[in-house]
Amino acid sequence: MRELVRRVNAEGCIELDTNAYSVPWRLIGETVTVIVSADTVVVEYAGEEVARHAQLSGSRGRSIERSHLLGGSPPPAAIEVPPPTDALLRPLAEYEALVGGGW
Repeated sequence: MRELVRRVNAEGCIELDTNAYSVPWRLIGETVTVIVSADTVVVEYAGEEVARHAQLSGSRGRSIERSHLLGGSPPPAAIEVPPPTDALLRPLAEYEALVGGGW
């Protein structure tokens, strides 16, 4: 069993052995205690358990619990792109006349 100290990154995760484990978003920027056993990662803050994950094998994995994201910033709204206007749709011949050349 290992006990470590980690800081919660801007994505609401702690990094452990190149893998990322989520914690509640309100802990972003806070220092937490991480207890690693054979197959479990437990994250504690102020003496209370705030997250529990199965330990990931390999590297660069992500264990994200959806409930950790609730209450944070909403995802950005979809941006609607208007169709191009006719003024911007010119025939290529006009560009060739200005620049010269052609294929």
